[in-house]
Amino acid sequence: MIVRILTEGQYDVSDGALDRLNQLDSDLEAAVAAGDAAAFDAALEALLDGVRTVGVPRSADSLEESDVILPPADATIDEVRQLLGDDGLIPG
Repeated sequence: MIVRILTEGQYDVSDGALDRLNQLDSDLEAAVAAGDAAAFDAALEALLDGVRTVGVPRSADSLEESDVILPPADATIDEVRQLLGDDGLIPG
């Protein structure tokens, strides 16, 4: 799966890492639903760090379409609320 972090780049993430990323995504969803800014900041940072840790950075000139697009690290809770789908930010 190709995951893009806006303003940062794309990462190749293996299917085996998706369970952990989905848990981090659920934590982010809960923080957004609660309107808890402190929990939101921590959850967004954890999710993005999780992608950076398990993912392999793709070349900046790669033209492949991303499967998942995540907000940048400085996104607001309202911006992320608008991006959330039924499955959160990461499907599955």
